[in-house]
Amino acid sequence: MPIRIAGAAGAFPEHAYSQRTLVHALEEYWGSGLERPDLLERFHARVGVETRHLAFPVEWYKPRRSWGEVNTAWLEAAQRLGQRAIDTALGRAGLSRDDLDALFVVSVTGIASPSLDARLINRMGLRSDIKRTPIFGLGCVGGATGLIRAADYVRAYPEQHAALLAVELCSLTLQRDDLSTANLISSALFADGAAAAIVAGSGRQASGPEIVTSCSVFYPDSEDIMGWDISEKGFRIVLSPKLTDLVRLRLAHDVDTFLNGLGLTRGDIRSWVMHPGGPRVLETVAGSLGLSDQALEPSWECLRRFGNLSSASVLLVLEEVMGRHRPPRGSLGLMVAMGPGFCSELILLRW
Repeated sequence: MPIRIAGAAGAFPEHAYSQRTLVHALEEYWGSGLERPDLLERFHARVGVETRHLAFPVEWYKPRRSWGEVNTAWLEAAQRLGQRAIDTALGRAGLSRDDLDALFVVSVTGIASPSLDARLINRMGLRSDIKRTPIFGLGCVGGATGLIRAADYVRAYPEQHAALLAVELCSLTLQRDDLSTANLISSALFADGAAAAIVAGSGRQASGPEIVTSCSVFYPDSEDIMGWDISEKGFRIVLSPKLTDLVRLRLAHDVDTFLNGLGLTRGDIRSWVMHPGGPRVLETVAGSLGLSDQALEPSWECLRRFGNLSSASVLLVLEEVMGRHRPPRGSLGLMVAMGPGFCSELILLRW
């Protein structure tokens, strides 16, 4: 019996704004320090995002706050969103909170000890014997990595269920004193939200896609491509233009190596669950893999509706495919995400 994704769900803050509204808010936020407002507007117009959700009303961001205050806000909002995402995913899987045996929590936009998973166990009244694993630092690849770790767990305990939760509140990492191109792009692209997936062991009945196998690829000496510079001011974005070059150079080779080792080719893949890193990344992915616009439509749709939610985004694409673009029964799909390290995760799915 296969390991399956029994349910997936996203959760978003109630504060949703158009890109135009956010451009005006950021122009006021940076004030006279923003020497090129036209550049900010150009970035917002080109990232392919129409709407983004923020953890708090846009007015909340105007006062200058310490990293400690912002991190406390992250923990409060992350608990609310995390609970909603897990409960919705459980409902779609036909399960209750008591059915959870393990909880994996991924985030790169805040820190806490006791960690977010512990707070959620108390908040939701989860079983006291639940096994918990907090994961920090993976960024955009975290949703795929967390899903693999959850699958590894139920492979060892086939009669059990594991929940993966990814919560990212990217708006809370915005740096007032950083007017670099990377931060301006980040302010146009990233947003807030959460996503959860329930993974059922082979001894449990579930109807979602099967996790067949996976592959991890680490790229040496690429630490400068994406991540954070962390200081007393919080998280400062690292986002290198070399990212698309790396995708163009490596992704197709790595996908082909993974599939060929299983006796497959790209032609055998009927659906693609691709992390929507941004328009340039998606265009580069499509060109490298020879994919049509239709093949990546779920990724483009999630980018338009929500922006980039770092680790949670690939799980939102998974939810989109499971709910509105479900492939034919028995067909193969590939989940792909890349993130700080730099690294990629590939997961073969059977629908």
